[in-house]
Amino acid sequence: MEQYQPDRPSPALRAAARRSLSGGRAALARRSLLRASAGGALALGGLGTLGACGIPPAGRSRGGERAEDRSAKEKTVAFSNWTEYMDVDDSGKRHPTLEAFTRRTGIEVEYTEDINDNNEFFGKIKPQLAAGQDTGRDIIVLTDWLAARLIRLGWVQKLDPANLPHAYTNLSAQFRNPDWDPGHAYSYPWQAVSTVVAYNRKALDGIEVTSVSDLLDNPRLKGRVGFLAEMRDTVGMVLQDMGKEAAAFTGDDYDAALARIQKAVDRGQIRRFTGNDYTADLNSGDLAACLAWAGDVVQLQADNPDVGHIVPDSGCITSTDVLLIPNKARHKTNAERLIDYYYEPEPAAELAAYINYVCPVDGVKAELEKIDADAANNPLIIPDRDLAAKSFAFRSLTSEEETAYEEKFAKLTGA
Repeated sequence: MEQYQPDRPSPALRAAARRSLSGGRAALARRSLLRASAGGALALGGLGTLGACGIPPAGRSRGGERAEDRSAKEKTVAFSNWTEYMDVDDSGKRHPTLEAFTRRTGIEVEYTEDINDNNEFFGKIKPQLAAGQDTGRDIIVLTDWLAARLIRLGWVQKLDPANLPHAYTNLSAQFRNPDWDPGHAYSYPWQAVSTVVAYNRKALDGIEVTSVSDLLDNPRLKGRVGFLAEMRDTVGMVLQDMGKEAAAFTGDDYDAALARIQKAVDRGQIRRFTGNDYTADLNSGDLAACLAWAGDVVQLQADNPDVGHIVPDSGCITSTDVLLIPNKARHKTNAERLIDYYYEPEPAAELAAYINYVCPVDGVKAELEKIDADAANNPLIIPDRDLAAKSFAFRSLTSEEETAYEEKFAKLTGA
């Protein structure tokens, strides 16, 4: 079981957290960017208590503890999720798939969109988890790197396969065996996010972009290229471009990737490192090409035919947001039933049609075609065999690697 790191985080790690809050995937609510709903940065509360590895000093871990499962007596389940990460009806208020689940099972879902950032949300629940207490939540959604940490700390419960027949059967092959949770003993993917190369055709003006190397090396793109401020996405894409595996790189490989990016920075090739704010510059053509998140690209392309994308032959980095049941959750069986429900093709299709992220459920395409044929045939939402083969995960990091790599990346980006 992983030990706590009681030291204050380094300036680089604090900068990385601020970067994620103000400009990374956490900066704007999912789907809110192009729908002009509320989003933006959060206060950096509680980060002074985070350890050097992103885990705060606290009491002795009591991992793997269950509470009495009250599912049979209490037909309820408490579900904490990210903002704008659930389907809504035409009024923008109710969640049709959750209502359908309740009608079928009689289980009421206490659904709360109170997750805006991994570290910020962790700060809310870590006192209870560290003390072996109930968080008041039966299901939480965290990004894979933090989910891995909670599993190592022993702060989430092992899932009962008997309650997850659809999840076990319908989980897409590309998500079946993450190195941080082999066989998904503790987690199941909610949605996935792929990093691709996006471009504006008018701004390219005939320049061909087929790889990450083109972004780094083509002098005709000097000063008109954007890379992401998220370390795993940017470094992972460069590692793949260099013929290294993001899922199995060494420290020397990491340093070589940073050196390659640094050369592009020194030449003025890279205009800036961005969060979601690249979308405005890409849309206008101020950025000719950039690394981008597929969900953003899908939505930009719907309104701007000049926006295009490629998945390089070297591949793309795909991360996952996953469903977890924290220790001491009181309705574990109900939670597992809800997780399994979203691995049925029909509700999975309804969710995918609204969110436009990568759906991790096999067999969903036929159902999605009934709702949105364009989405069903978009490989950025339903990966085809070629895209699935090109998708790679950034490998799990140790606490020491997390600190060292973020510090180096922060120095590179000027964070």
